[in-house]
Amino acid sequence: MHELWEKNGLIDKREWGKLIDSCKQNNFTGTKKEAQTKLQELLLSSVRKRLPAHKFGIFFSGGVDSTFIAAACKLLKGNFVCYAVGFQDETKEPDDIVEAKRVAEKLGFELKYKIFNLEEAKNIITKTVNILQKVERTDVVNVGVGSVVVAAAELGLQDGITHFFSGLGSEEIFAGYERHEKASDVCEECWSGLKNMWSRDLVRDFALAKELGITINTPFLDKELIEFSMTLPSEWKLVDNKKKVILREVAEEFLGEFAWRKKKAAQYGSCFDKAISKLARSEGFTLKKEWLDTL
Repeated sequence: MHELWEKNGLIDKREWGKLIDSCKQNNFTGTKKEAQTKLQELLLSSVRKRLPAHKFGIFFSGGVDSTFIAAACKLLKGNFVCYAVGFQDETKEPDDIVEAKRVAEKLGFELKYKIFNLEEAKNIITKTVNILQKVERTDVVNVGVGSVVVAAAELGLQDGITHFFSGLGSEEIFAGYERHEKASDVCEECWSGLKNMWSRDLVRDFALAKELGITINTPFLDKELIEFSMTLPSEWKLVDNKKKVILREVAEEFLGEFAWRKKKAAQYGSCFDKAISKLARSEGFTLKKEWLDTL
């Protein structure tokens, strides 16, 4: 399923912790320009070593992570399709659909997208809950993010595509969350977040991938890339309320203005969280979790 997942199942939580601990290196002492050059090399290498020989998909939102992966795959002559999904029940399209279309057109990516109505969204959410119940991950966040994965994967499966790239991991190694801004020690918060990914992200995505019969590759979780990125000073990652700055600076060469797009989390940018709220209210529930528990 993934180089960090064992053949017969998800890597053990303790082993994941050991793997992350083994990535700790001495702090980088070179110039920022030198760091950017090295980071670009590692990012491209991470994508290259995972590039399938056959046609594959990219979970695509128009954010810097998925857009950089797509740009790298194009540069490396990969045969791929970008897949974007969202929920809409009013006139305004989901942000991720709007941005995905704009970016794909400008940068020349093949894009397939689907906007789900409320009934279709309910089917996706229900399927996601049924899968994640098996690993006890039916909280609102996991179901919201998981629904985006299921929806995009099913779109790809209709094309016979079973291999997908995901931007998972970028937020942790480049300090992309709000909690990084608030942390007293940004570096330690990044290390803590990486370790917590096992419970927060890997269990969910492994369960979904296994059930759907797909492979999810995550180039931002490449061991060499983690090792180097985590040696970089936090002031190169967080600058004047901007997050993941050094990644965006490197990506700007490939993406132009799109490297600087501010993006919401997957469940919000796709509006699947809004679908959960709407469905919960329509069935008489005040709390989203209460409604999810009935599925």
